[in-house]
Amino acid sequence: QVQLVESGGGLVQAGGSLRLSCAASGRAFSNYAMGWFRQAQGKEREFVAAINRSGGITYYADSVKGRFTISRDNAKNTMYLQMNSLKPEDTAGYYCAASSDYGVPLISGRYDYWGQGTQVTVSS
Repeated sequence: QVQLVESGGGLVQAGGSLRLSCAASGRAFSNYAMGWFRQAQGKEREFVAAINRSGGITYYADSVKGRFTISRDNAKNTMYLQMNSLKPEDTAGYYCAASSDYGVPLISGRYDYWGQGTQVTVSS
């Protein structure tokens, strides 16, 4: 079992920045690829970014590429999502997830564990 807890969400003006954190406990953090997903009200959950076990490979959705950066610190059992140049359309609940897959899984079905989410609201 892996427990995931997100933090760092909040209300920010368009153009601002936030850094989300995902703290993991339980089984060895470095044995899992990690990802961020988001779900806006009335919409389906969508992929945002993912990172492989070592942190050496990352992948981003086109909508956030160049603005968001995913990273992880295996010594601290924590993953991060640095979000810059935020837009109102980034408003959503953001969820971190852990996958036992190798590589960088892009679909939610490949993830085994999920956090409860943290809300990000970007005002115009």
